Amino acid sequence: MTDFDLDNARVTHANNKTSPLRESAVVLLSGGLDSVTCLYWAKERYDSVTAVSFNYGQRHNSELIAAKAIAAQANVTHRIIDIDIAQLGGSSLTDHSMTVPDGNAANSPSHNDHIDNTAIPNTYVPARNTIFLSYALAVAEVTQSNNIVIGVSSVDYSGYPDCRPEYIQAFETMANLATKAGVTGHKLKIQTPLQTLSKGQTITLGISLGIDYAQTVSCYKADLQGRACGICDSCTLRQQGFAAAGVPDPTVYSASSPVIETVQNKTTKSRK
Repeated sequence: MTDFDLDNARVTHANNKTSPLRESAVVLLSGGLDSVTCLYWAKERYDSVTAVSFNYGQRHNSELIAAKAIAAQANVTHRIIDIDIAQLGGSSLTDHSMTVPDGNAANSPSHNDHIDNTAIPNTYVPARNTIFLSYALAVAEVTQSNNIVIGVSSVDYSGYPDCRPEYIQAFETMANLATKAGVTGHKLKIQTPLQTLSKGQTITLGISLGIDYAQTVSCYKADLQGRACGICDSCTLRQQGFAAAGVPDPTVYSASSPVIETVQNKTTKSRK
């Protein structure tokens, strides 16, 4: 893992309180590692935080269960919005006739200047971030929030085009052109605190914020109890992140996962 400025990545709540401008934020919360890190980052930075999750026809609701529990523990307002993206198809995360591929993080993009459409896995959900951000934008207007926080990264990611900084900037421009808040001078900012962080750096940041990552669900094929498969793309990136951060992997894996013995052995050794 490369060095990064943790103090710069983390703006403390105490320092923010000295500002005369009291700001609020809407956080997109899936229940996974990245979005939960964003939730706690936002809690330290803003006076009021509303978390928004989506029941969009994903393969399992384990992540939503995790999101509910995490939002309650964080003591933030939590909205779950029902939208049926699954009826559109086109992604293995919503279409059960498609197979979720095993992960190969070694082939994942490591920067944002090259997007190969043939390398984008079928776990990409067409226009998902655009749909989610549009709903979050409406929630921001209703709650008079100045910021929307989303956990996209262009470092350790699966190559999704809607995770790139140029996409985020374009959406922010659109948001300020298309809303009452924007055209009346109440500019909205899309915050991406993880944009340039590797998965290991994200975990380091989260631990500094007191996050228990055992509560998060990142797996594309998690079972009803939220136990991870250990082999999908999301699981692979997550495992590499904990290794890079030098932190034992707290993920709960299914008994049939091929990685469970390896993870348990590493965790046992780290405690000796």
